[in-house]
Amino acid sequence: MQSGTMKTMAEENVENDYIMKTNKEKKLGGIKTLPFILANEMCDRFATSGFHSNMITYLTDELNLPLVKASNTLANFSGTASLTPLLGALVADSFAGRFWTITIASVIYELGLIIITISAVFPAFRPPPCPTQENCTEASGSQLWILYFSLLLTSLGSGGIRPCVVTFAADQLNYKTKVSTKSVINIQKWNFFNWYYFCMIFASVAALTVVVYVQDHVGWGWGLGIPTLAMAVSVVAFVIGSPLYKKLKPGGSPLVRLAQVIVAAFHKRNALLPHDPKLLYENPQLDADISVHGKLLHTNQLRWFDRAAIVLATENIEPKEENEEVGSAHLNLWRLSTVHRVEELKSMVRLLPIWAAAILLVASSSHTHSFIIQQARSMDRHISHSFEIEPASLQIFGFLTTLLALPLYERLFVPFALRFTGNPSGITCLQRMGVGFAINILSTLVASFVEIKRKSVAFHHNLLDNPKAVIPISVFWLVPQGCLHGLGEVFMHVGHLEFLYDQSPESMRSTAAALYWVAIAIGSYVGTVIVTLVHKYSGNSTRNWLPDRNLNRGRLEYYYWLSGGIQVVNLIYYVACARYYTSKPLEEVSDPREEQEVKLSKVKLPSSQMSDA
Repeated sequence: MQSGTMKTMAEENVENDYIMKTNKEKKLGGIKTLPFILANEMCDRFATSGFHSNMITYLTDELNLPLVKASNTLANFSGTASLTPLLGALVADSFAGRFWTITIASVIYELGLIIITISAVFPAFRPPPCPTQENCTEASGSQLWILYFSLLLTSLGSGGIRPCVVTFAADQLNYKTKVSTKSVINIQKWNFFNWYYFCMIFASVAALTVVVYVQDHVGWGWGLGIPTLAMAVSVVAFVIGSPLYKKLKPGGSPLVRLAQVIVAAFHKRNALLPHDPKLLYENPQLDADISVHGKLLHTNQLRWFDRAAIVLATENIEPKEENEEVGSAHLNLWRLSTVHRVEELKSMVRLLPIWAAAILLVASSSHTHSFIIQQARSMDRHISHSFEIEPASLQIFGFLTTLLALPLYERLFVPFALRFTGNPSGITCLQRMGVGFAINILSTLVASFVEIKRKSVAFHHNLLDNPKAVIPISVFWLVPQGCLHGLGEVFMHVGHLEFLYDQSPESMRSTAAALYWVAIAIGSYVGTVIVTLVHKYSGNSTRNWLPDRNLNRGRLEYYYWLSGGIQVVNLIYYVACARYYTSKPLEEVSDPREEQEVKLSKVKLPSSQMSDA
């Protein structure tokens, strides 16, 4: 009796400790953390946009690099900056956690900005000026290595920031909660991902109106110094909010868990699958840290991986000691996996075809920004008699379109579409992405017609052979394609980010967010290959589609048509993948203190889920 009483008291103490810990955790996070996180992201985006938006001008005018070489350099480092988020996500999910990953990565990014700012201040780090852009002396090897090293540091810094900030902020809000507080309802009425993207675009607009003007009219020392100071502010803002953040415990390396499932399934490749999936191995205690908001349910897709959860007669899953969790201490996860872990792998495999559709979209548009700046430099940029818009600032029209379209999407488009679809979010995020693909195709076609018009005016004024001449055609001819691109981002990029976050396993969301950037990385590298091949095989210096110095003698419209054709093929591929996609099944637990209240549901696609939350 005494032993039983002591055991009961011990269980009560454990339960009380758990309740106290749960109550303490509930006080962390929430909307009060968003000002610190979004301030960090806005300062980071301000610094990044101010640093990268006009770099093509810095490389061609200050370092005297040819157009294609400069454009390829930026595309390659943009690809690297988009590839490193996979490393940052693995570090965050495996052992460091998202908070420390963001903090350390921000410091690394700041070091890269400091180095390139110093190189812009001292003339010894640049070649002699070449105002005529003829017979120019390119930057030396040592000068380029300073540039490459600073770009590498900023790429590594981006790798830790990009996959973690959005997921870290979403962790603070906890969309799975059933507590219908007014604050939670308000933040979910306007999808958090729209807020996130809105803040990013707002910061980018500020950078394009301030930093670019300083770079072109004051100097590159100040032009790069301002983003450096902004990045320092972002680090301080983020760290100040540390006591308020909800910091989820890393669930271990997600890639290791995926590898364990594959190895276990291969080891049992000759085993017969049971007809009843309930006979597959499940262990809620083992999966507790990676299924906080509910475990994944078994699906009949990709059943080959189910072999990893088959319990063979030779495998002992019973506890060795009375107080040991069922099989957790001595289980060999390289030979036996739980259904939840198998479904984690299935979820990631299912979303890969949709994810891959973004690669060719990025590839076809990765160099467009550089080419638009070169076009704008040859056009009439006067807004008034005495004021000219800077070439790199033309991006602002695309960003302003995005800023305007995001609230209009929520307030006008969603209610309008609801009447026809019955979907609370208007359309699913897969449909939203498809619309974005179509709009980007239209943007590319418009860009080709504008280039034809620009060269036609240059021909009529005998300016084709003068690359430094100002062609009497308004630079605002370039605005429609930028606005269409901005509208496409509202549909494609926001929908893509939502899709990856919601359809990935909860313990792999940083990794899934990293996939968003990995698609951009691969697309940037593929875009570099396309541009290099086009430049090499499209003709001699007078007929080349993408000439080194004189764009007036190029065939840029042909390149745009090629890009548009690639995007059409990509859209057909995407529609086929989206048609057969099925969302992940999840067993949701409404609250840790109400473990008996379990609701089996099929997870909706992100837009509808967050509108219904």
